[in-house]
Amino acid sequence: MNWKVSKVDVWAGELEDRPGALAEKLEALTDTGANLEFVIARRDKPGKSVVFLAPLKGASQTRAAKRTGLAKTTSLHSLRLEGPDRRGLGALITRALADAGINLRGLSAAALGRRHVTYFAFDQAEDARRAGPILKKTLKNA
Repeated sequence: MNWKVSKVDVWAGELEDRPGALAEKLEALTDTGANLEFVIARRDKPGKSVVFLAPLKGASQTRAAKRTGLAKTTSLHSLRLEGPDRRGLGALITRALADAGINLRGLSAAALGRRHVTYFAFDQAEDARRAGPILKKTLKNA
């Protein structure tokens, strides 16, 4: 099967908890040609929200992100897994990481038709580095 595991830089920032706050950030990035694959926004605390997004490519996109208060996360190390969707995939890959002693900080996944994408977040860069080969081996043997 065709699986792709890649490191991804996630950008994050605080949002005012008001209509249009997220739209303003996304519009600024769109104006630079950004084609985001991953966006999660949620209320973090009363009056404030947080957004996580990826990928950003090139100097104009990173400048726009910084102008809107976004920054590349330094405490969040992420991998992106893309491939065919199937029943039990989430259980399979999270079990493989758990059995290797790798703790997840977060996981976001979606399936569309026969394809899926999963974003993994780790606290440590070393965990992300170790997880890539484990995911590839697990999926190759599945």
